[in-house]
Amino acid sequence: MTDGAVDPIAVKLGHLFGASDTDGDGLVDWNDYERLISRYLDGYGIAAEDDRAHALRAAYQRYWSELLRHVNGVDRLSKEQFVAGNKAAGADTSQFTMASVVPQAIFDVMDTDGDDAISKPEYKVFLEAWGVSDLEALNVFLELDTDDDGRISRDEFIGAIRDFFTSPELDSPASLFFGHIER
Repeated sequence: MTDGAVDPIAVKLGHLFGASDTDGDGLVDWNDYERLISRYLDGYGIAAEDDRAHALRAAYQRYWSELLRHVNGVDRLSKEQFVAGNKAAGADTSQFTMASVVPQAIFDVMDTDGDDAISKPEYKVFLEAWGVSDLEALNVFLELDTDDDGRISRDEFIGAIRDFFTSPELDSPASLFFGHIER
């Protein structure tokens, strides 16, 4: 942005970049997503052969391919490329709806008891998979539970992820999905 204003979407995507860089090398590549997928599967006790594991890996592979498509096919993304790729992929829904395909697969992994809702313990494992230990992020669970039934429904979860990628609000519950955002 040329007027000096902070681009809140870029700030959130920059925060997501840091969480996605699972080896801390300053770049995101497919190996980072493989580690993240393994964290999910290990945290939720899901075997690699499970259909949910296959769906999660396939969703992340589609997401990764879409990011690469929007950054001219490089295979390791800097923070700037990651932000640009995510913004472009989010704007271009012609091939892939980023804010629903991956969250659907994640939700299916998180919902360990099959009740089509996420409990606070199930959400805590999600945060641990992302390396988030911020107590504030766990407290966001209560705000993501918009109908106050003590659980996050599929619609609430998908809506929150969509808001993370699209809402300019840095202090909304969805913006704090992966922990407190440094501006």
